[in-house]
Amino acid sequence: MGFSASDVVPFTQARAKLSELADQAKAGAEKIITKNGESYVALIDAARLDYYHALERERIHLLLIEDARRGLADIAAGRTFEADRALAELQRRRAAAKAPTRRKRG
Repeated sequence: MGFSASDVVPFTQARAKLSELADQAKAGAEKIITKNGESYVALIDAARLDYYHALERERIHLLLIEDARRGLADIAAGRTFEADRALAELQRRRAAAKAPTRRKRG
């Protein structure tokens, strides 16, 4: 969805015209309110915000399903480790990364 110049409103103007801007948002317009010349907040219809949140939840669920699919593929391919061994390896790597490096004297 594109924005027109009338959809970008300075904060001071938004304060003075909040009721009018809210009516426009309820009718489907999305307003970008700026502060000091930069995007600050958006004014949108509450139902549209609910829709955006539902889309985000759906996206998260799809990502989780994809993670599960990859995990099941790893199991099927035998790319697995015992939990204790995997945790020990992670701890070993972290300890090695934190350990100070020694310089050789020449």
